[in-house]
Amino acid sequence: MEECIFCEIVKSEIPCYKVYEDEKTLAFLDINPVNVGHTLVMPKNHVPKIALAEEDDLLALTKTLKKVVKGVEKSMGVDNLNVFVNQGRDAGQLIPHLHYHIVPRYAGDGVKFDVPQRKLSEGEFKDVVEKIRSAIEML
Repeated sequence: MEECIFCEIVKSEIPCYKVYEDEKTLAFLDINPVNVGHTLVMPKNHVPKIALAEEDDLLALTKTLKKVVKGVEKSMGVDNLNVFVNQGRDAGQLIPHLHYHIVPRYAGDGVKFDVPQRKLSEGEFKDVVEKIRSAIEML
């Protein structure tokens, strides 16, 4: 099994600012936060992306994500968050271990997640829908 810096954190070989832990998941503060309270939530088992994760790990991860989101909202006094996963280097994933980012958002915080939007024709939408549906049916 491939390991990474997050696996070393799970094994307590590298310290972290832990906010939550259970049998299957770990949540800790990002050491390069976008905003105060920026928290990472991950499965303890090493897996680089969602599609490769075991079902029980994903269920545990989702439960922990909900719990930590509530904790971040309450403790940071925010109702606004960005919650996201970067999957793969081209998508901005720096550590190849599945993890969610929880980023508290504040009015006027200056944080911008500028993502270009593409225009598709009706035919392009239909083509993409068919490709995705066919791929799902083959799973």
